[in-house]
Amino acid sequence: MISFSDDLAAGNVKPHHMKRINLPNQITLARLVMAIIFFFGMAQFDARQAEPNILLLDVCAGLFAVAAITDAIDGYLARKQNQITSFGRMFDPFVDKILVIGAYIFLAGDGFHDPAGRRLSDVADWMVVVILGRELLVTCLRGATEASGQDFSANLHGKAKMVLQSVTVVWVMLTVGHSEAFPRLLVMLRPWMVYLTVLVTVLSGFPYLRMARGVLSQTSRSNP
Repeated sequence: MISFSDDLAAGNVKPHHMKRINLPNQITLARLVMAIIFFFGMAQFDARQAEPNILLLDVCAGLFAVAAITDAIDGYLARKQNQITSFGRMFDPFVDKILVIGAYIFLAGDGFHDPAGRRLSDVADWMVVVILGRELLVTCLRGATEASGQDFSANLHGKAKMVLQSVTVVWVMLTVGHSEAFPRLLVMLRPWMVYLTVLVTVLSGFPYLRMARGVLSQTSRSNP
């Protein structure tokens, strides 16, 4: 007699816990892979070289754009196909933060300084700290709120922030690599775009503070 264990060993039966990762989560994982490749490429770019590798910068910009677009795709598919999972709810924002914060870290790094030491990207170190601080705050609020059983899904402010951050990253990279190909006005507007992104990033955190107000007040009462 053929036992269940024989069938399992032969691959005819799969245990219940061996579930296939759904498509939205596969896209999220693919975005993480793209982020890693993007970081590797950005680490190779150095504007201080006599002939910076502009083609590499263009490839990185395109890769970042594709990765950012997949953020909207996996969320749409998860809702449409009713495939929202705990893994996706946790891992999707994590990958988004890795992608965006990593991009701004590189834009503020030495690779985007010219031979004279001037910052080409207009992204300062303190801006990265502000963006990182906002993301860490929202992550902490999400953990505390959802641990209490309340919903803490991304709102319109957070999504608009992500879009603006992504557009700014691509804009900065393209205008740095092709400053003479773009109208001078667009290049001159780059620092204003960067400052606007930082401002919107900060302001987008306040709605999340309001969402978590109940949990925060409960914590303060239980711990005077």
